[in-house]
Amino acid sequence: MRNRIHRSSLSRVPVLSIFLLILFSAAASAQGKLIARIHDSGFALAHDTYNGMGTGSDGRIYYVLSSESYEVGAQMYCYDPATDTIEHVGDITEACGEKDTRTIVQGKSHVPFSEMDGKLYFATHVGYYSIIDGMEKIGIPPQGWKPYPGGHFLAYDMKTKKFEDLATAPRGEGILTMTMDTKRGRLYGLTWPAGHFLRYDVAKKELKDLGPVSRLGENGTGDDYRTLCRSFVVDPHDGSVYYTVGDGDIFRYRYDRDAIELVVGDDMRKDYLGLYDPTSAGHMGYNWRQTVWYEPERAVYGVHGNSGYLFRFDPREPEVQIVDRITSLPSKRSGMFDQFSYGYLGFALGPDGKTLHYLTGGPVYVDGKRLAGKATTAMGESKGIENLHLITYDIPARKYTDHGPIFFADGRRPYYVNAIAIGTDGTVYTLSRVNDDNPPKTDLISIPSPLRGR
Repeated sequence: MRNRIHRSSLSRVPVLSIFLLILFSAAASAQGKLIARIHDSGFALAHDTYNGMGTGSDGRIYYVLSSESYEVGAQMYCYDPATDTIEHVGDITEACGEKDTRTIVQGKSHVPFSEMDGKLYFATHVGYYSIIDGMEKIGIPPQGWKPYPGGHFLAYDMKTKKFEDLATAPRGEGILTMTMDTKRGRLYGLTWPAGHFLRYDVAKKELKDLGPVSRLGENGTGDDYRTLCRSFVVDPHDGSVYYTVGDGDIFRYRYDRDAIELVVGDDMRKDYLGLYDPTSAGHMGYNWRQTVWYEPERAVYGVHGNSGYLFRFDPREPEVQIVDRITSLPSKRSGMFDQFSYGYLGFALGPDGKTLHYLTGGPVYVDGKRLAGKATTAMGESKGIENLHLITYDIPARKYTDHGPIFFADGRRPYYVNAIAIGTDGTVYTLSRVNDDNPPKTDLISIPSPLRGR
């Protein structure tokens, strides 16, 4: 796939169409709706993406579009709001040094970007799967192809536009979860499916495997099965890394000891969050879904996926406090969980450093009746159609706001949304299915900030 720079899709729309779009957007906003704009990256194979994006210090939006193919991997792009252009940054498999090796390609980046010294750090994951004994496994290579070689830690220099391959996960596993301690130059990752905790020291170029975090992870069966945590969070003051397991326990990686310990004193087993069997699939159990570090309080804020409750975790106490339910207003009124049983990953602090932004679901009503979804779902599958809502939560003011459902200009809904990046002007970016083809195509979309000018 060749590098190219092109105008995003709206720039090719006739002036009259743009005028009508503006009128439609204004009318929709008056009705409590937000209008999302689709940016055409030009990658026809783009599939559902989880995390895989971030805002650089240069003000650009960097993102990876996933692929389910065993031979065409994920692609990385950069959108520049100042010039309204998209640049194809590179092929992720090639960045890992695996071009033309006939190994199953790097199909995803499943983690948010972290930035240090002008470089973006992230990790790669497998996107090609096989169903074995009813479970999703790393894909069996077709004839003439070799197995998936394992996920990589990568760095991308925003000035030179060059990748650096840092390390490869052991045992041919993907890297599902990642965060970075930018103060100490450490990457932390969790492998899939077995759930091993990895740490990589950038200066020393040293990778260490600290072992499995929760039974056999998503590679286990029966009592050895546990859904793996999708979010690590770093305390920048002492270098601790916190994560959860499906049983609800909170664990801490201690930088000073280079070891993992159980947090004693509190956990995520709260009645408000629901009751879960951690040995069963199809939900995140008591795991937190997404988290951020909130420096003014030196605390973690996060969301529990299934219930949609916002919580605060103070590691010094330690104590977990339920703050508010930040699902959409229609979800609150219905009293039901949303259609995506894992919960949503589109949760981040805005550029003001105090306002949480959350992209979540909302029930759809027809003739006054709520559309119910399927009783059971496959891994990563939504139970049914839903509206996408943007929620903001001002932490100091304890102010929750549902800014309403989000639609495209033609009235269609964005869906399968599990990523977020917030521009320096407050514009919200995410990755969404943008058509109803079979298979559907995922791409970058932008949502104007409802807080701009306030």
